[in-house]
Amino acid sequence: MNLDLEAWKQFVIDHWILIVIAVVALIVVINVVKTVLKWVLVAAIVIGLAVYGGYSVNDLKEVGSKVTQALEDQALKAMAGEASQAVYKLNGDGTFTVTTPNLELTGVPNSGEVKVKFQGVSLGTWKMEGAVRQLIAQARENAA
Repeated sequence: MNLDLEAWKQFVIDHWILIVIAVVALIVVINVVKTVLKWVLVAAIVIGLAVYGGYSVNDLKEVGSKVTQALEDQALKAMAGEASQAVYKLNGDGTFTVTTPNLELTGVPNSGEVKVKFQGVSLGTWKMEGAVRQLIAQARENAA
């Protein structure tokens, strides 16, 4: 991804009216619309402005994947650092939950996968191996 500062400066100079209109539209949408539609409109305006500014969908996907990878790295570090604070709980529906100050892992025993949330943000389903397995084992030990 190419973050050419000169290209962005030129874009702002050439299209300042469009940028002002987009900012006003964002403010109006955020203040007036009170539903999920609000965030769909906000995302559409921001993505439209970025695409119009010269970024392709692939560039935006690349940024998204970098952010996701950074969150996953932070979650793995938290798994190692917060294992001593991990709490293991068996739920009534046969699932288990492991919680730490920043993480929440939910899964079915012996399924080999858990759903991971880091600071309330879902990171999807992870295989129960490596740091994940160690965190769950430590949480079980803490519960005993």
